Amino acid sequence: MLAKRIIPCLDVDKGRVVKGINFVNIRDAGDPVEAAFLYNKEGADELVFLDITASSDYRETMVEVVKKTAEVAFMPLTVGGGVRNLSDIERLLKAGADRVSINTAAVNRAKLVKDASLRFGSQCIVVAIDAKRHKAEDRDQKAGARKQNTDLDSGERWEVYIHGGRTPTGIDAVSWAKKMEDYGCGEILLTSMDRDGTKEGYDIELTRAIAEGLNIPVIASGGAGRMEHFYEALTSGKANSVLAASLFHFREMTIIEIKKYLSKKGVIVRL
Repeated sequence: MLAKRIIPCLDVDKGRVVKGINFVNIRDAGDPVEAAFLYNKEGADELVFLDITASSDYRETMVEVVKKTAEVAFMPLTVGGGVRNLSDIERLLKAGADRVSINTAAVNRAKLVKDASLRFGSQCIVVAIDAKRHKAEDRDQKAGARKQNTDLDSGERWEVYIHGGRTPTGIDAVSWAKKMEDYGCGEILLTSMDRDGTKEGYDIELTRAIAEGLNIPVIASGGAGRMEHFYEALTSGKANSVLAASLFHFREMTIIEIKKYLSKKGVIVRL
């Protein structure tokens, strides 16, 4: 059985690591290069670098910052934000990324995921899904604005958001994840917008609903606050990896502490 991965995330805005709650109330969390150096030293299995305003600001990912981060991150590095075409993906891979994460561009043009997977290999392409829980009555109030684009059905579901969580799409997250697997992506980075930064725990129902329907790995993101939350996401949630940000950035717990805890609970991790 493959070891479960513990992944710190660098949400980067204007060259600085930032962190918020429910994708708002952003505060500074340090320098991405310094953070990458620290997480490499502490034994992180991978590192995710997300330029969180590149898509909403309609600009490219900050390649120079990515290069500097890659130089000190001696672990697999996934980079996302502002990726719009194959040239952007190639540029990031050349800058030192091992994988490239696509979110907004995948929704705008799903064929990009298929083309990228064919050109660079599925192992290089991650589709990020920012999902928010919506009940039927909530969606009915918005139906007029995006009626032609909705595939959310009755009952409680999760809706895909783009532009760093700013724009609803009307797309059901579970069916979208399956479509992206069919289009060739090698991994799903799944963030619960409802739990992001709250420290209330990962959205286990959402994570399990997507993980059980796929044959590719799922990274659970959003809501880690205690060590038990990591265990729940990897067991009950069926995630292959767990991602966290503020817990690590603000030194509330360390990667090795979490790994030792998980190991004692019978979860296979790399120590």
